[in-house]
Amino acid sequence: MNNSGEYFFKGAEENRASAKYDRALGLYKKALKFFKRNNDVTGVLNCFISIADTLRAKGDFIKAQTYYKEGLNLGEILDDTASEADALAGLGLCDRALGRWKNALEQINKAYRIYKSLNDKNGEAFSLWAKAGAYRISGNIKKALQIYQSSLKKFKSLKNKSGVSYSYCGLGGSSRVAKRFRDSERYYRLANKNFQELNDRFGLAYSYCGLGNVRRMHGDYKQALVFFNRAAKLYKKIGDRVSYAYTLWAVGAAYKMLGDIRSAMEKFKQAGMLFRKTNDPRGKIYCMLGIGELNYLSSNKITAKNMFLESLELADSYGFKIERGYARRLLKALKNKEEFPISLP
Repeated sequence: MNNSGEYFFKGAEENRASAKYDRALGLYKKALKFFKRNNDVTGVLNCFISIADTLRAKGDFIKAQTYYKEGLNLGEILDDTASEADALAGLGLCDRALGRWKNALEQINKAYRIYKSLNDKNGEAFSLWAKAGAYRISGNIKKALQIYQSSLKKFKSLKNKSGVSYSYCGLGGSSRVAKRFRDSERYYRLANKNFQELNDRFGLAYSYCGLGNVRRMHGDYKQALVFFNRAAKLYKKIGDRVSYAYTLWAVGAAYKMLGDIRSAMEKFKQAGMLFRKTNDPRGKIYCMLGIGELNYLSSNKITAKNMFLESLELADSYGFKIERGYARRLLKALKNKEEFPISLP
């Protein structure tokens, strides 16, 4: 058996490409050990970035940031500007997931400038995609849609089918929040078709969840649950805790609209537990709002109000415009004794 660092690194890359993240991590760490032992600093740098990318894909953003920072520092020492850009983009994506969208934009913009200076067109397109996601988190949907279109155009010019597909998903999510449901479904279906051809399990799960959310907003809750269950199975198999948690929340939202309060509460609580473990503030807000609605439907109006207020405070602290709007809408509905439940995008 070949025990070289390159051998383990190659195996890790193959496993990561197939979304076998736990096995990939084990192999990357074996490769890292060999590279360190042989003073192969380039190999060490590649391992730092790849381990961070894999941890991020699993939703372990805090650990991922540690490795990205190691990669950034070593990249600066080696004057490896491409790796510096990769690390900065990764740090930005982690900050984005942790709700720190202003920091995310700062890191991603730095990465974009480096990619541009290197004439790395794929890096530029990737940075635009990441930047659009940060604006989506902030609640600036108009800006997010514009930049997703820019990333889509660049990826198309590069014939990067994967990049095109993830841009479609970004457009699908932002279009849904903008209540452009037909556009949203069209983008997700285009992405889903491509991901099937690419055999991209994560992408398939992403697009299935998106299609489920579009069906949910159309009031087709049973079909939504079909898509959500497909996504959940894939996310669970992959080991992506954050995306799995968002899918559980979506399942809970569908059950809520179907009037199955017990099942909805179970899913919201399961999702909330995962969001706490992964430090995802947006996910926490979504679950608190959902549980608040269920309490209202169970005649626990004081508990409902407190959960809506807590959600509003958390959304304010992170500058989440969309989630702040949801919390205010539910508080207003509670005050005016409007009909519950309410379907939020």
